[in-house]
Amino acid sequence: MTNYILRRLLQSALIIWLISMGVFVLERSTGGDPALLQQGLSATPERVAAVHKELGLDDPYPVQYVNWMKSMATFDLGTSVLTRTSVTHEFKNRFPVTFQLFLMTMAWTILFGIPLGVISAVKRNTIVDYAVRVFAVTGLAVPGFWVATLVLMIPAVLWGYAPPLNDNIGFFDNPMANLKQLGPPSLVLALGAMAGIMRLVRSELLEVLRADYVRTARSKGLANRTVVIRHAMKNSLIPVVTVLGLQASGLLGGAVIVEQIFNLRGIGAYVFSALAQKDFAVVQTLVMFTSGVAVLMNLGVDVLYAFLDPRIRYS
Repeated sequence: MTNYILRRLLQSALIIWLISMGVFVLERSTGGDPALLQQGLSATPERVAAVHKELGLDDPYPVQYVNWMKSMATFDLGTSVLTRTSVTHEFKNRFPVTFQLFLMTMAWTILFGIPLGVISAVKRNTIVDYAVRVFAVTGLAVPGFWVATLVLMIPAVLWGYAPPLNDNIGFFDNPMANLKQLGPPSLVLALGAMAGIMRLVRSELLEVLRADYVRTARSKGLANRTVVIRHAMKNSLIPVVTVLGLQASGLLGGAVIVEQIFNLRGIGAYVFSALAQKDFAVVQTLVMFTSGVAVLMNLGVDVLYAFLDPRIRYS
């Protein structure tokens, strides 16, 4: 196991390095001048050249890349081209919002997706099963931005209510206001993930329930609940863990849109504005952060397999 983890860490480092090169090249090949965006269209060529020199944009690309890697290695995330604020400072302020949104989204997905999938499998071809399947298909079919818009508009039109949309409210400052602010966007983000987990749990559990060892357990007189929870659930969760890991890795992509709609000052909204404004320092840093999280999540899922299924051994 230790050798496997070390080998995967080396592979992960190689993947992150390749991603860093891709991000660096693609960001500079899309056109646009961040110095001109900062100074405005009326900026003089001399002023633009001075900003280039200040930001190191007139250095050759290999030099810029090496300087960026050195900064990342020392946890100096640089300075925003447009706002002239520290990226590290902005990251620290925005990360708690996105992290809580991530935790709440995964909590909704696990707490509702897995139990409803189990109920659907156990109550196969009943009205309960049909209801869960219709909900799952609907959750997969509707786009998240449309649901987010409805979540904001319907309560506002019918009851004159809207969740807090101004400054971010810390959980420990005001727990109820914090949950009102982050509850709706986390549910919107969890809808598609929850629906996918429901369908996967149902199909995997139905397959496991037809296995010989499950029939043997039932023939011994064990209660149906014991057979499902103690014998069938564990083996059916391995593919679910894989999908949950992939969903967790891709949450930031959905968070970009949801944070914009709900006016949340999180990392997703920060990435969106940075991409639109060609803010190199912000885009490079945040893409590297999310890539690192995704790579480590995949590693964690692979290691978790060994605990869920003792038959799996790593060499």
